[in-house]
Amino acid sequence: MPDIPDGESVEMKGSAAAPYILKNTGGVYSCSCPAWRNQSVAIEKRTCKHLKKYRGEQAELDRVGSAAPPKRAASGEDEGDEAKGPPLLLAHTWTNDVELAGWWMSEKLDGVRAYWDGTQLLSRLGNVLHAPDWFVEQLPATPLDGELWLARKSFQRTVSIVRRQDKSDHWKEISYLIFDAPAQETAFEDRMKFLKDALAGSQAQHIQLHNHQQCKSVDPLREELARVEALGGEGLMLREPGSMYQIGRSATLLKVKTFHDAEARVVHHQAGSGRHKGRLGALVVQLADGTQFSVGTGFSDAQRESPPAVGSKITFRYQELSDRGVPRFPSFVRLNQAAKIAQPTAATAAPSAAKAGKSKGPTPLTTTRRPEKAMTKRYFEYQDDKSSKFWEITMSGNDVTVRFGRIGANGQTQTKTFGDPAAAQKHADKLIEEKTEKGYVEK
Repeated sequence: MPDIPDGESVEMKGSAAAPYILKNTGGVYSCSCPAWRNQSVAIEKRTCKHLKKYRGEQAELDRVGSAAPPKRAASGEDEGDEAKGPPLLLAHTWTNDVELAGWWMSEKLDGVRAYWDGTQLLSRLGNVLHAPDWFVEQLPATPLDGELWLARKSFQRTVSIVRRQDKSDHWKEISYLIFDAPAQETAFEDRMKFLKDALAGSQAQHIQLHNHQQCKSVDPLREELARVEALGGEGLMLREPGSMYQIGRSATLLKVKTFHDAEARVVHHQAGSGRHKGRLGALVVQLADGTQFSVGTGFSDAQRESPPAVGSKITFRYQELSDRGVPRFPSFVRLNQAAKIAQPTAATAAPSAAKAGKSKGPTPLTTTRRPEKAMTKRYFEYQDDKSSKFWEITMSGNDVTVRFGRIGANGQTQTKTFGDPAAAQKHADKLIEEKTEKGYVEK
């Protein structure tokens, strides 16, 4: 039977109008069909009829240890903290493998997902959102699924308000847009009618039923997506007609966004860890305006062994720009034609050398030319009735420096040095997440 070379993909005709895409990424095989996506096991243990047909039943049995795809879990996420949260329906990304005519289309809101359990609002991870009493007093005593939303391009402001615990008047800026009724074991259309009836008696302007319209074909879908994104919206959500509310990630709910391509220059190589130890972990790249960020996904194993050289240019794909102009969710697409590829070094050759008995362990990642020292600085503020504080973090090579204090003062400075840039970046990401959770807003 044929196989899929590492880093490549093949197409296979299935029941959908468009063919399914089968991929091999470092020995992890995937398929774009719903049967593969909806399994509640680690991705390296998933299989489907398309992979079996292409690679053969025995090859898939040897790979995953089971002749049939495992069934989906009854609730929760595949793994991680989301399993501890409320029983939510979660979306897949539309990959052109499903015909969307007749599906229900709505704007994807850039807010905070909020589950009303009948008595309180809960975040996606199960944390209580401390809304004022007036905000929730007209909500029905039945579970609701919706989004706490302020306006387009206002995600950080929304987070800073809803994560406060003082039930402040800032909540007057927030609306609760409701898009489903999880406890109703009926089709989507019937759940929408139930919500319309349940909210009919409410006079609260901040409680609204999210608008849905039926998608006639792909062309109107693309037109609506372009309209929403031109207004600063995040994208669209599509719900399968007649679908039930399923707990966990489901192919009956799809998110649609436009991704953009851009170019950047490679300024540094970050060493990998775990499965990628001894080879590339991520590229630190720089835009023409000097903005620096990391690109850590989209690489094949071969590209991690021989990454684009420092100084070369790459094309990457991203979803949108942050408030600071940094591309969100960047993914490597290709090395530009005129650029050079780094020759294998002691680090990138370490895995094969170790097998030959020539190495006693992984060598730190190096490049054929000395990498530039990448530096990134981010600044946050926190203000309420009692305090006005700033927090700044600078990442430079192996060093992470934080400066904090009262706004207007010089503040205190602390620096911590790590064994490699990857460890420094991981520590910095953790600190930023902690500050954001506390209500700090990036400026």
